[in-house]
Amino acid sequence: MELEQPAAPEVSRETIIGQKKRTSTTQKMPKRPEGMHREVFALLYNDNKDAPPLFPSDTSNGYKQTKIKLGMRRPRKWEWMPFTNPARTDAAVFYHWRRPSDEPKEYPFAKFNKKLEIPTYTESEYNQHLKSDGWTKEETDHLMDLVKRFDMRFIIMADRYDTEKFNKRSVEDLKERYYKVCGILAKLGGEKKIYTYDADHERRRKEQLKKLYERTTEQIEEEQYLLGELKKIEARKKERERKTQDLQKLISQADNQNETPRKTDKKIPKKKIANPSRPSKIDTSYILQAAETAGIKFPDYKNSGVSLRSQRMKLPANVGQKKSKGIEQMLQDMSLELNPTPTEDICQNFNELRSDMVLLMELKAALGTCDYELQSLRHQYEAVNPGKTLTIPPQLLSNNDQDGSKHLGPEIIDVVGSPGTPSIT
Repeated sequence: MELEQPAAPEVSRETIIGQKKRTSTTQKMPKRPEGMHREVFALLYNDNKDAPPLFPSDTSNGYKQTKIKLGMRRPRKWEWMPFTNPARTDAAVFYHWRRPSDEPKEYPFAKFNKKLEIPTYTESEYNQHLKSDGWTKEETDHLMDLVKRFDMRFIIMADRYDTEKFNKRSVEDLKERYYKVCGILAKLGGEKKIYTYDADHERRRKEQLKKLYERTTEQIEEEQYLLGELKKIEARKKERERKTQDLQKLISQADNQNETPRKTDKKIPKKKIANPSRPSKIDTSYILQAAETAGIKFPDYKNSGVSLRSQRMKLPANVGQKKSKGIEQMLQDMSLELNPTPTEDICQNFNELRSDMVLLMELKAALGTCDYELQSLRHQYEAVNPGKTLTIPPQLLSNNDQDGSKHLGPEIIDVVGSPGTPSIT
């Protein structure tokens, strides 16, 4: 009849499975509390906006529990089976779950039942070696029995000691008797290392500890006051040592200034030189002074408390930078270490070596000063008497001057002025 029929719907995945309802995945993000940093707030949630785990986990899914993976094999059976503990002596029977396929093994916790090896003795050994004036054999046997029962817990042994049969014994008395018996039996067995117990020292130690614990408040305050006074005394002692070092440094600087010759820019009048042919007497007092005061005086570290031996090799403050550099250069020339291992012998010998080095430098400086004054007198003589030359005896010259090389002293400055030489102003 050619009636219009509705068209058949098109077969698709949605028509078979059914249209999936879309669920809103957008979740409302909680508001960050005031005063909390953004980084801290971000740590409270992960990508799925789940709460953070309460404890760390090494699983791939974090704190979530993974699904169980079931296999096709049948699970093994477990049975309620009996077992015995070899550490017990009453042959008690216990039960636990175990697979029938597993071989029966010894109870694993029996290995923790450790027992001490208590020495034993016979009656003849006791009569020959173990007799004591204050101990009988019955009391000694009672002591060894307590040692076996309580595994050498002497405090418990002293509490459980049979005071009805025997006299009351302290912990030190029990230890002294037990270790004395063990030492005698060990000697009989041929052992070399024997433990000895000093009961008197232990009694004194406990007595001192008791006195320390029973101190009154006044005694504690007095001890604190004495400790404070001791610190003040040590501080004043260090201050005196520091002032002494500063004074020695000032004296050393003054001596060095006296040793260096003063250069004058004025001409010496000719009338002051009475006899030009006779040179003036050279003052050698500074040479003796340099020899006496030269060297290094290392401080003697005898303070109370702990100190390092390497402090003895530390140069004092009165040693200047120039001398320190000279000592380092001489040590390098001698192929020696600047800071050797501070043993007792090395400290003493190393300090003596550096003191001799400073003395050598002082003597070289004094020798250079003498050479400088000799050359100055020679130039003065030649300036006053033109055409004449003053010959200095060889015994007054240093080896370098005799060889014709440059002397150790400073450069010679003509303070008088030779003929044809402009004066120094």
